[in-house]
Amino acid sequence: MKVFCIGRNYAAHAAELNNAVPDEMVIFMKPSTAVFSDTEWYIPDFALEFHHEVELVLKVAKNGKHIAPQFASKYFEEIALGIDFTARDLQTKLKEKGLPWEKAKAFDKSALIGEFIPKSSLDISSIDFSLVKNHNKVQEGNSSEMLYNFEAIIVEISKYFTLQQGDLIYTGTPKGVSAVRSNDILEGKINNQSNFKLKII
Repeated sequence: MKVFCIGRNYAAHAAELNNAVPDEMVIFMKPSTAVFSDTEWYIPDFALEFHHEVELVLKVAKNGKHIAPQFASKYFEEIALGIDFTARDLQTKLKEKGLPWEKAKAFDKSALIGEFIPKSSLDISSIDFSLVKNHNKVQEGNSSEMLYNFEAIIVEISKYFTLQQGDLIYTGTPKGVSAVRSNDILEGKINNQSNFKLKII
């Protein structure tokens, strides 16, 4: 299983981190050891500040390479909500030195995944999703706000990488990212229905 992530796919999120809106898709990857679906998450000790980034996640339904736009929608049948955990202070240091982000983005258990639901039960052009932290909504977005939609993401990734059944694609986070602390309770919602709950330890 491969894990693809799309960076800066919501303009407001790019702005809140003082990043330019990209003129081409930002793609990075996590290893399979990053993915987890536990109900608790232990804060690692190698950085000082870890941020939540809630994202819609696609599960690849079949193998494909160089996928044409008109066929892209056939390559995913399920969608979940997830969190791309980011060691923000470490990422900032790496970016300042022009170094890769892997240590800040791809560490073990950096990719929470919620419960997958059928694409057929959703209007994929307008999926509302949110993250609630300690009963306060801190992130919310809609799939219509993405700079690159699901099909465009499938097409672009498949230019460079063979997509395989079971691969995951984290499609980007809206504004509102912030640090997590011990005893925080995070709940992700799709169309106001709970998709995951997580306690920070």
